[in-house]
Amino acid sequence: MKNREKIVVRTSVISILSNILLASFKAVIGMLSNSIAIISDAINNLSDALSSIITIVGTKLAGKSPDRKHPYGYGRIEYMTSLIVSAIVLYAGITALVESVKKIVSPVVTEYSILTILILVIAIIVKCSLGLYVKTVGKEVNSNSLVASGSDALNDAVLSISVLISVVFYMLFKINIEAYVGILLSIFIIKAGLELIKDSVDNMLGTRVESNLATKIKKEVCKEKYVEGAYDLILNDYGPDRYIGSIHIEVPDTLSVSEVDKISRNITKNIASKYGVLLHTIGVYSVNTKDKKIINIHKEIREIVFSNKGILQMHGFYFDEEEKTISFDIIIDFKVKNKEEVYKKIYDEVKKKYKGYKINITLDIDMSD
Repeated sequence: MKNREKIVVRTSVISILSNILLASFKAVIGMLSNSIAIISDAINNLSDALSSIITIVGTKLAGKSPDRKHPYGYGRIEYMTSLIVSAIVLYAGITALVESVKKIVSPVVTEYSILTILILVIAIIVKCSLGLYVKTVGKEVNSNSLVASGSDALNDAVLSISVLISVVFYMLFKINIEAYVGILLSIFIIKAGLELIKDSVDNMLGTRVESNLATKIKKEVCKEKYVEGAYDLILNDYGPDRYIGSIHIEVPDTLSVSEVDKISRNITKNIASKYGVLLHTIGVYSVNTKDKKIINIHKEIREIVFSNKGILQMHGFYFDEEEKTISFDIIIDFKVKNKEEVYKKIYDEVKKKYKGYKINITLDIDMSD
């Protein structure tokens, strides 16, 4: 974790220095040439530098050790700082839009030179290199803030290319299109800001477990001896690479408590070691392996359940002859609008077939693949 923090800070410092240097050159050239597009590009570089500073602060705070008040740590602070960075990007876009519109309403004379073109070309090369570097590092250390900064830098390179085109166009044809390019540039930035805000809010609200990770964890759990199925994987995200969760497993009804305990401990240890995920709770479903009557009932009920559209899963089947109870869980696809109707239909069909039994059907949420 500390190594990750050092990498994020080092990368952010490189980004800050690069953006300040670029902003200084662009600001000077923009004022000398009276170019709103170049000045807007310089402001955008400054906002990138500020974003990197916020990323450093957020990473430092997120690295604080858990305490009594925050036993899960401070990892989610990174999502809050990502939201702040997104807001800065959005503000920069709105500011550039306002200034560009002003230039259209009240146009001014611009003066470009070969030096202007040279500075823009250098800026484009630096921004492309910086963007690729920051984004690559961000993916390697799972830092949303760095990935966002890297993507923003690559977007800036595209925008600088647009500014360069407007400069060359003016020098060749004496037609000033930079204010209109500035509007396109600002719209581009605003769109990026809104997308970044959406991603940050999604992380703060909580999103579905990444499909590849969920699949790997369930497959790994099922490798454990006697485990016949893994279901209901829930992972709570307490910051990048900080997952704490739970899972249900199906095991034969012939196992002793000590054997189930050993299985549970092995699963917790293996998943933590291979994926850095703490499965603090492992629920157990008992699978009947001795009574052929119960096995047939299970098969018949599965046929009833899966005869309905939108059923993703059925698990946790339990038949209690003494209590006259049949229990199981089902998962219905989010795409199904009338989940209650499907649930009632399944309940009625099972109840009709097994009169005299109490039917308990749990409607689980489709939490993971």
